[in-house]
Amino acid sequence: MNVASTDEGWDLPVPFVFRVEARPEHIDSFGHVNNAVYNQWLDEAAWAHWDSYGFDKQTCAAARRGMAVVRAETDYLASCYDGDKLDVAVWITASDGRLRAERRYQIRRVDNGKTVFRSNWKLVCFNLDSGKPARMSAELVAHYVVKDQIRDVLEQEAKI
Repeated sequence: MNVASTDEGWDLPVPFVFRVEARPEHIDSFGHVNNAVYNQWLDEAAWAHWDSYGFDKQTCAAARRGMAVVRAETDYLASCYDGDKLDVAVWITASDGRLRAERRYQIRRVDNGKTVFRSNWKLVCFNLDSGKPARMSAELVAHYVVKDQIRDVLEQEAKI
């Protein structure tokens, strides 16, 4: 659970990487990892990324703020199976510092580096008491920052 030592093979530079392993309880009746499990792994990676900033779930609870997925675009590129070790990369790719943010994910097999999954989550901050959209807490603002290296790549992609 750390930032990758190299950007090689990742869609964007400086990924935060969270390692998971497919276990028997993740396997569905078709013999591969159930689609819903990938989203669980993305959520676990997001919390690990949050924790890497020195925050925890109690930080959100104390501020009475959270981030909710309002749109998810997902590409399942290959199946995964029991025992597969996978690296889940996460990047903050957009944030207005007030209400909206975006995370991008990529999952790769550890043994061969093959990308098996990609997703882009659009998020909105909400008040934990009312459930309504609300301005980000200071901690959320500090976390949801697009790194310069990522911004440069995204700007280049937009020009193509």
